[in-house]
Amino acid sequence: MTKILFHDSNELTQFTGKEVAVSEWLEIKQSMIQTFADCTNDHQWIHTDVEKAKKESIYGTTIAHGFLTLSLIPFFLESCIEYPFAKRSINYGLNKVRFPHAVTVNSKLRGKFFVQEVIAIEGGIQIEWKINIEIDGIEKPACVADMLIRLYF
Repeated sequence: MTKILFHDSNELTQFTGKEVAVSEWLEIKQSMIQTFADCTNDHQWIHTDVEKAKKESIYGTTIAHGFLTLSLIPFFLESCIEYPFAKRSINYGLNKVRFPHAVTVNSKLRGKFFVQEVIAIEGGIQIEWKINIEIDGIEKPACVADMLIRLYF
């Protein structure tokens, strides 16, 4: 996949309200879910107990944590968008996050990025990205988020 390169803030502003990039697909394995559970101490059975999930879950299998899906946004973003004009990039936070659809184990996810707004800040710009994390073969997204990134020159 070829990365989208932005050479200045004006290029970013021209994409306001438009789709900018779509990442490659990433398969969500049980090992990823387990590692995330271990890191966050969230071992709820719906995520980690494969046998119980087969029998008792409405999904018939384990599902990824919503916050695991959310935490993949920087990976998806960096895989398809680059700002060579910026000296540093800071994740400034989130304005809104929703998890419309569960991510079952072995699903494939990808990120789709839209520029919502670009504003000047001291020493740089702030970009508000609208991000849809899509699930291969599923109409509803796994996650929809508005994320703020600050770029400093």
